[in-house]
Amino acid sequence: MPDTKTTVTVRIPTPLRSATDEQSNVEVEGTTVDEALRTLVDRYPDLADNLYDEDDELRQFVNIYVGDEDVRFGDGVDTTLEPDDEVSIVPSIAGG
Repeated sequence: MPDTKTTVTVRIPTPLRSATDEQSNVEVEGTTVDEALRTLVDRYPDLADNLYDEDDELRQFVNIYVGDEDVRFGDGVDTTLEPDDEVSIVPSIAGG
C-alpha cells in the first residue's frame, strides 16, 4: 500500500490565533499528534514558545484533544490520527 498523507484540522484557541494569521482552523498533515503539531509549528513558528518548553516537550499546561478525547489519557503525542480528525489545542486556564 502506498504511503498516504493524513490531513487533519487543528483548532487554534483564540489566544494563539495571532500566531496563525487569525485562523481558527488550520489543516496540516500528520499521522500522529506530534507530527501534526510539528507541522503546524513549522508553518507558524511563533507558536513554538506557546506549545513547547525549553526541552522541546509539549508544555504541561497545553492540553491536546483528538475529537473529544484528551490525548493525555491515551497515547499522548504518539496518538495516531485518521484522515479528517480534529485536533484541538486547549490551553489550561489558571484560576483560584
